[in-house]
Amino acid sequence: MARIAGVNIPTNKRVVIALQYIHGIGPSFAAEICEKARITAERRTNDLTDAEVLQIREIIDRDYQVEGDLRRETSMNIKRLMDLGCYRGLRHRRGLPVHGQRTHTNARTRKGPAKAIAGKKK
Repeated sequence: MARIAGVNIPTNKRVVIALQYIHGIGPSFAAEICEKARITAERRTNDLTDAEVLQIREIIDRDYQVEGDLRRETSMNIKRLMDLGCYRGLRHRRGLPVHGQRTHTNARTRKGPAKAIAGKKK
């Protein structure tokens, strides 16, 4: 089992798919990494040599921000908005949708389960 950026990569999947298990690497970045490392898209993770795994690890460390660093930067950006007190920061602070979605109905992912209001029914 290969370990890249602190994540155990699944062994029996194609390299392009397996790289997407790393937070911050999606389909396009995974394909780009394979292209830089000169690894075909059809190769499986368990077919990679130690040198190829090392090369992938170096490419990711050098060119991409992944896992802990990316999570830290994202949380710092949100914290900065909250400290500024701007509209987006207030929405984050209150746990409401940030990007202008409706909240009268829906928005249950951000607001949590519905709370019953006493005396509403008539």
